[in-house]
Amino acid sequence: MRSLAVKFSEDVVPLGDMKINPGKVVRRVDETGRPVLLTSHGRGVAVVQGLDEFEAAQEERDFMRAVVAGLADIEAGRVVPFDEVVRSLGLE
Repeated sequence: MRSLAVKFSEDVVPLGDMKINPGKVVRRVDETGRPVLLTSHGRGVAVVQGLDEFEAAQEERDFMRAVVAGLADIEAGRVVPFDEVVRSLGLE
């Protein structure tokens, strides 16, 4: 996953430009690896992002949510001793 900083001078595009030439906007995203912010009346309305970057970011968010949930389980005492897990899975 390429993680490049957004360049606001290049990566903010009016929604009308996307309507007129969507291929140009998609090519820019593909070539730079940076997302493009679409605006309408000067306000951000959507982001165009490469599929690989989107999927990688989603996986990272899912992983972080699982880590936070796991830490909350530990804090709340919802744990099972390792040897019990091994036994219950038949891995002895």
